[in-house]
Amino acid sequence: MSAIWTVARREFAAYFATPLAYVFLIAFVVAASATTFYLGDFLERGQADLGPFFMFHPWLFLALIPAIGMRLWAEERRSGTIELLLTLPISTGEAVLGKFVAGWLFAGLALALTFPIWISANWLGSPDNGVILASYIGSFLLAGAMLSVASCVSALTRNQVIAFILGIGVCLLLVVSGVGAITDSLRGVLPSGVVDLLASASMLTRFATLAKGVLDFRDLFYFASIIALFLFVNTCVVEFERSA
Repeated sequence: MSAIWTVARREFAAYFATPLAYVFLIAFVVAASATTFYLGDFLERGQADLGPFFMFHPWLFLALIPAIGMRLWAEERRSGTIELLLTLPISTGEAVLGKFVAGWLFAGLALALTFPIWISANWLGSPDNGVILASYIGSFLLAGAMLSVASCVSALTRNQVIAFILGIGVCLLLVVSGVGAITDSLRGVLPSGVVDLLASASMLTRFATLAKGVLDFRDLFYFASIIALFLFVNTCVVEFERSA
């Protein structure tokens, strides 16, 4: 466990080695605020809840999370420091998990910085803070699932731009498979059972339940499984390079 935290601290500090981290954080907070108050008509709805705020999270994360994850392994491979990292007395799994934890904490920091929006809802009315807290947990899990995908993709290339684009692509597929327009169009070419399976495997579908404040075990298990699966593949990719 100490090795994981050592890697996590190193990686988390690396995010703030350049001003880019601050740009990401500010951009996310500004984008989250803009979509909530303008596109989500937060003030015009007359309801003291954060439904409009969380509704846009999957789409905001499609840009933010691959940007966080693109450097995790691609930069190590480009600079050649991956060889140094893999010679340290830690297992490949510990290195992968440490990097993932650092990225997830950074995403959590971005979410935490949106607390003024939560305060605004309480100032304007009396929202159900339990529902809001559950929704934040759902957003954090969604960010973790997308980050595990982005980290896995980053391990496949030494180019951060390619890792970013591929990360967006894979995450987008896992999101839009639950969009109504997509599932309706697929019902004409695929059996309904297959379409329902694709919809249930969608991050958007699972997150929608959590965003309502319902912490269903099936949804929690889904996100945990996505994270575990892609971190396992990530570990296999890095281990292959380590043994090559």
